Amino acid sequence: MFPRLLPPRSLLGLLVLAGAQTAAAAEADIAHYRLDPVHTRVMFAISHAGFSNAIGTVSGSTGTLAFDPEDWNTAKLEVTVPLDRLDLGDEKWNRAALASNLLDAKDHPIATFTSTRIEPKAPDAASVCGNLQLRGVTREVCLDVKLNALKRHPLPPFRRTAGFSATATLSRKEFGITSWPSVIGDSVELRIEAEATRARSTRHQEDGNKADDTPDIEQDVPTTTPPSNEPTTEPEPTP
Repeated sequence: MFPRLLPPRSLLGLLVLAGAQTAAAAEADIAHYRLDPVHTRVMFAISHAGFSNAIGTVSGSTGTLAFDPEDWNTAKLEVTVPLDRLDLGDEKWNRAALASNLLDAKDHPIATFTSTRIEPKAPDAASVCGNLQLRGVTREVCLDVKLNALKRHPLPPFRRTAGFSATATLSRKEFGITSWPSVIGDSVELRIEAEATRARSTRHQEDGNKADDTPDIEQDVPTTTPPSNEPTTEPEPTP
């Protein structure tokens, strides 16, 4: 007796299910990381009336990264940047930049970036494009990203860490930041230095027999502790 053949719809359903299971398994194998806010910083430079380029930084960014160095196309990045951590080196400048006629940090206290596509350029480099939301406006921005290192961190808690450098250029006017055009330039150069520590996978937590390359320490603990012989320091105004 011949085996009963599955109806075409049933066969199609099995193929779709098998494909979904394969995709889920591949996703589970991709390492997931969390940005280290202590060692992640956004630097920006913008013309100050043509005399110089004012330089500022924003610290304290948080976010998640899914990353396989063998396949950049599978990478996914989500970042939140707290604008109240902006520092131009002068308190009056800081207040001016965060005021309602510029960044409007009171109503828009954070900027976010979510990757939408990755274009690998080399084994250690890629163009990472995504949606940047700033001051309530969303525009696509592409970052030129370089992988500096992916290895176990030499300091406690010894987690596997990925380090990146990135650059980009954007127009502030495209985000509705148009005040002081004769004093503040339009083109904003971005440089980003970022570190991300590997998150412990759910599958590992469920399997106590599997060894990890990092100790079982809470992920939110700062990723580095300086050696004992190093220091442990850490009307609106016009621009």
